[in-house]
Amino acid sequence: MANYSKDLVAASSIPIILTVLQQGESYGYEIIRKIKEASGGELEFAEGTLYPILKKMEEKKLLHSSWKTSESDRKRKYYKLTSEGKTQLKLEINQWISINSILEKLWKISTPNVRMQ
Repeated sequence: MANYSKDLVAASSIPIILTVLQQGESYGYEIIRKIKEASGGELEFAEGTLYPILKKMEEKKLLHSSWKTSESDRKRKYYKLTSEGKTQLKLEINQWISINSILEKLWKISTPNVRMQ
């Protein structure tokens, strides 16, 4: 697992979670698993990190949650994107693309001998 800075993970957590939930409603452990799978194991959210973020996103009306009983008879809290969440995801995508483009341009100018991977 890569050792990303806490600030970078915090800044990217909302677009990552919104992207996962764009695929359909999901519960906490499943969100964590999907992030880990998508990152090839390089990024893993702890439950103690994920749930406060989900709560804040719900307070901002980006998500809606509901309790459901799973096939194994366990109650789980499922999260689903709201229309505000879908709009926020589009905004986040555009902002990240823009920031990434700026960084790539700056790195080409100021770090020509550094190999990008």
